[in-house]
Amino acid sequence: MKPFILAETNWKAIKDRKIDLAVLPWGATEAHNLHLPFSTDNIMVEKIATESAGIAWNKGARLIVLPTIPFGVNTGQLDIKLNINMNPSTQFAILNDVIDVLNRHEIYKFLILNGHGGNDFKQMIRELGAKYPKMFICGCNWYQSFTNSDFFENDGGHADEMETSVMQVVAPELVLQLNEAGQGIGKKFRIGALNEKWAWAERKWSKVTIDTGIGDPQKASPAKGERCLKEVINKIGNLMTDLSGADINDMYE
Repeated sequence: MKPFILAETNWKAIKDRKIDLAVLPWGATEAHNLHLPFSTDNIMVEKIATESAGIAWNKGARLIVLPTIPFGVNTGQLDIKLNINMNPSTQFAILNDVIDVLNRHEIYKFLILNGHGGNDFKQMIRELGAKYPKMFICGCNWYQSFTNSDFFENDGGHADEMETSVMQVVAPELVLQLNEAGQGIGKKFRIGALNEKWAWAERKWSKVTIDTGIGDPQKASPAKGERCLKEVINKIGNLMTDLSGADINDMYE
């Protein structure tokens, strides 16, 4: 039993404990090329949340990790079998209800730990922050906490070398052999600006990739995944530690 994981602890341990920070891991249920499981985003974000919270807990952080939300925004993948879409408006409703509970119980710091590229909580955080002025609400995309080229040879973004390497570490029993994976070839927009960061449109996944992957996974290895995970977990563990100890009335210098 990990006392900082809500799903594993109990009322006896929780009822009189002071909690400063709640962490909500959020993933998705979607196809990941031919070789990774539908639960890839959930498995990775939950592992990172658990291990990072363990670091923070051992440094004295008073925190709790909430159960992972397993469905994400997949509006561009509605035609891909059993990709489960959760609309942003539904996500907002869930966040509102969770934050209402935290606010009532005087847990005023809240971190959304995101593991799915289709999720975007920034505008929700703005609106919910205005609705719950006592709360400090922030988000973190774990996959943006490191430089991909520091650990991996190929980029991609979905079921690529990075995700495959990490899954080879955290859930190797669910990863098929790489000779069974698709090539992860992804098409780009014909309009150049839409391939750059200053213009954006949602990609229709089945028109972009034939195997649901984007990025060649063939050079993935557990050793690469282990090195990357170590950096991610240490960084996010430090973030959780800092958030737990922070005075939300004195956040700027």
